[in-house]
Amino acid sequence: MTTAGLPARIDAYPTRRIAGYGVRPGRPLPFGATPVPGGINFSVHSGPATRAWLVLFAPGGREPLAELEFPQVFRVGGVFAMTVFGLDEENLEYGFRVDGPFDPARGDRFDATAVLTDPYARLISGRDVWGAPPDRDRPCPHRSRLVRDDFDWEDDAPPRIPDEDLIVYELHVRGFTRHPSAGVSAPGTYAGLREKIPYLKELGVNCVELMPVFEFDEHANPRSDPATGRPLCDYWGYSTVGFFAPKAGYAATGHLGMQADEFKTLVKELHAAGIEIVLDVVFNHTAEGNENGPVISFRGLDNATYYMLTPAGEYYNFSGTGNTVNCNHPVVRGFILDCLRHWVAEYHIDGFRFDLAAILDRAPDGTPLANPPLLEQLAHDPVLGHCKLIAEAWDAAGLYEVGTFPSYGRWAEWNGKYRDTVRRFLKGDAGTVGELATRVVGSPDLYTGRGTTASVNFVTAHDGFTLHDLVSYNDKHNEANGEGNADGANDNHSWNCGVEGPTEDPDILRLRMRQMKNAMAILLTSQGVPMLLAGDELARTQHGNNNTYCQDNELSWTDWTLRGTHAELHRFVRRLIAFRRAHPVLRRPCHPGAEVTWHGVRAGEPDWSESGRLLAVTRSSDDEQIYVAMNTHWEFHDLELPSPREGGVWHLVADTAAEHPDDIRVPGDEQPLTVPGRYRIAPRSTVILIARN
Repeated sequence: MTTAGLPARIDAYPTRRIAGYGVRPGRPLPFGATPVPGGINFSVHSGPATRAWLVLFAPGGREPLAELEFPQVFRVGGVFAMTVFGLDEENLEYGFRVDGPFDPARGDRFDATAVLTDPYARLISGRDVWGAPPDRDRPCPHRSRLVRDDFDWEDDAPPRIPDEDLIVYELHVRGFTRHPSAGVSAPGTYAGLREKIPYLKELGVNCVELMPVFEFDEHANPRSDPATGRPLCDYWGYSTVGFFAPKAGYAATGHLGMQADEFKTLVKELHAAGIEIVLDVVFNHTAEGNENGPVISFRGLDNATYYMLTPAGEYYNFSGTGNTVNCNHPVVRGFILDCLRHWVAEYHIDGFRFDLAAILDRAPDGTPLANPPLLEQLAHDPVLGHCKLIAEAWDAAGLYEVGTFPSYGRWAEWNGKYRDTVRRFLKGDAGTVGELATRVVGSPDLYTGRGTTASVNFVTAHDGFTLHDLVSYNDKHNEANGEGNADGANDNHSWNCGVEGPTEDPDILRLRMRQMKNAMAILLTSQGVPMLLAGDELARTQHGNNNTYCQDNELSWTDWTLRGTHAELHRFVRRLIAFRRAHPVLRRPCHPGAEVTWHGVRAGEPDWSESGRLLAVTRSSDDEQIYVAMNTHWEFHDLELPSPREGGVWHLVADTAAEHPDDIRVPGDEQPLTVPGRYRIAPRSTVILIARN
């Protein structure tokens, strides 16, 4: 005898019938929907609930096929579990209804009429094609689905690149290939990104950090562009609907329910190219918002467990989005661990960047914890043992933990102090030389005992100006976001080089190009882990908008014609990356000691004064010596160079003030200086030298 084509088992039979389906008591773990011999096991946690129903749908069907109430004897503790027989897992959508007290002052917001998304759903339907008009009247707009575990990984192995060798490239899956100039067969998708892997290899990056790919609702933004009336969207995706499900709208095959396989294929091909993949994950809040937001999942299952609530039952808002996830509650900790383990085990993900990670060390009442259990568990979890863990070490309520984020020997941080210092130095602010020196050697003031790789160095990221706009705008220009230009950061530390926005002045354009090269030269010769924003190597612009979270258009998309327009910058960045990868002295994981020496205009005499605007550094190892001079002064300086080792001669690697193609050399093809021992550095420029025999 067989059931549904599977070998019969003594325990694979129903013990009763509910709504026409054979069922039996289910297993409480794992949570979610799990195929078992002859059926599917459904398990959902809802501690204070009094009743619960499993709601079954045909794919795309408006009305349920059936609703199966969980018998009370099928409940184990706070978990409702039931095995249902005779279901076709590939042609099934489901959700849950849960009843219980509605008492917001006590934190309970049960609504038995709402069909809830399974928080453990491996796939979610309803937003299968990006931008397709949603059916807002459909019961349970985000329906849960199962995914078959039949993907052939072909012995895929994570590259396991040492932290000190990483060169991170932050990108948006849709925006990277959506522009018509991308030249891919499936623009704006995981498949489209696969076609750009040769570009990533040519550029030299070895780790992509993807902005959120967990399922979210791009239609959640109610605003419109005030100039055009065009509806705006949730383009970035920092408002998660399904934590276990890849975004269907990012898949060319999403309408077929094949987004999991398409994403896995992307991961497999990135790994084959020697490129790791880090996911930007958002556990600090959910898409349910405040008390006026939709009931999607957690609010209807156990609001008081999953969210931080005030004594009056209102939502703490440390995330700036209306709610804050109660991350250090034991149930929620288990959920987050299960989620990350899922992405590592099922999708071979190499690491995670945690959005507003300071929230992850808050207690249920919002107080920062000295020893947050969630962060400790993540650091020591055996399944996550080889994962990169990167914290955005602040939140929207003012908790700023750069350098003090609980690390447990594992966590790295987005170094916001590095970003701000380099930006201020580049624009010529006084009094920045001393702090710049600390930042370019891995911020030992912040990460003593943790090493340089605790510092993820960046000058730009998705949140803020692009590199082009950093040197082209003094102020943000976010009018198109429909918030009266009130959104986005005001402290950008930017400088427009003399004209706000576009210009045809050749002198200003050359200065802007030089400033972009300066930023890249400093970043890629600093100790720590460098992170580039996708498109910065092409001088991508957002026309002064520093918060394009809602802009699914040319403002956010990578324009690939810029590769020709700004070939000079692209070539410079590509060769800088190659130079960094060729020289271990720039990638040391330990903070430097005597192997680093500082200089000013005269060798060995740095100018640490308030008026100082030039800094030079020599890094030495047994095998190599590299000298970097950074001049943000508006005047020329005749540099006295330190003496290289016996038999060594300084060779020119790069000079950001030199005309293309003499601005940078191919590694190994550097030219000896025409005047040994001296170099004339131009205003607002960076020079890199290497000592060779």
